[in-house]
Amino acid sequence: MDPTSVNGVLELLYDRAGRPVWTDELVSASGGDRVTLEPCLEALATRGHRLERSPAGVRLIRPTVLDGHLIERLLPVERIGRHVICFAQVDSTNEVAFASAAPGGEALVITAEHQRAGRGRFGRTWTSAPGSGILASVLLPAAGDLTPDGLTIAAGLAVAEGIEDAAGVAARVAWPNDVVLGVAKVAGVLVEVRPAGPARRVVVGFGINVLASPPPGDVDRPATNLVAACDGTAPERIDVCRAVLVRLDRWVADLQAGRTDQLHRRWVARCDMVNRRITVQAAGRRVTGRVLDVSPLEGLTLLTDRGRR
Repeated sequence: MDPTSVNGVLELLYDRAGRPVWTDELVSASGGDRVTLEPCLEALATRGHRLERSPAGVRLIRPTVLDGHLIERLLPVERIGRHVICFAQVDSTNEVAFASAAPGGEALVITAEHQRAGRGRFGRTWTSAPGSGILASVLLPAAGDLTPDGLTIAAGLAVAEGIEDAAGVAARVAWPNDVVLGVAKVAGVLVEVRPAGPARRVVVGFGINVLASPPPGDVDRPATNLVAACDGTAPERIDVCRAVLVRLDRWVADLQAGRTDQLHRRWVARCDMVNRRITVQAAGRRVTGRVLDVSPLEGLTLLTDRGRR
């Protein structure tokens, strides 16, 4: 089946936001006739999309599955978001990204409806019910000179801004890698760097609770999701993912170009940690002090009780 025809039908169905589309409109979108429309609909079902037929036509049941074509479609980015592959199930999107080859040296985005072995920082497990969140990893070629701390800050800010752009809720960031709504965690970031011959491979992973969040017994801190924050009317996961990739594309480009001032200001403006007294684990020891700053280049700066920075 011609992918162009299938994607034309999908675009029309998705843009109707769950409303039925007349058969004649779908035939026109496919560029064929009624005979060729049926294989298009079958191809969409194979990709995981749920369709409902009625005398009024065909409608795409929402929420939809993550779809590479819909995520990529007319996305205003330079690198991140131009190549997206969506899986039904993987062990870990980060692992798939590390094992992949970036097309033409460009960034590659991997998403999955479910992870069998998703993880967070320090080997923690990332818990997400199948089809309920955004589980994504970005393979970044030619990013070996960027620090994990800087990329974590850039990715955390991108997720917070993308959530606000798509869902209209004020997301905050918490050092080092959490995105929160109020006091509850809604998203997390995991940046991993591995050697690859003389170079390094860099993957930026992020998970967002959209339709559900882990039960209290499965996580060590309060968790929430966008449905709860939006009174049951959360945006489509595709729209949230697109918004995050647009922001991530911008902030990673700024980081690579050494333009960190605005990234720094935007991150600190979304963070409630500055001037708070906290205790952190660093280099195998616990350090307590007042937060002076969080920088893309220098990381977290504390003033300890003994006056040391």
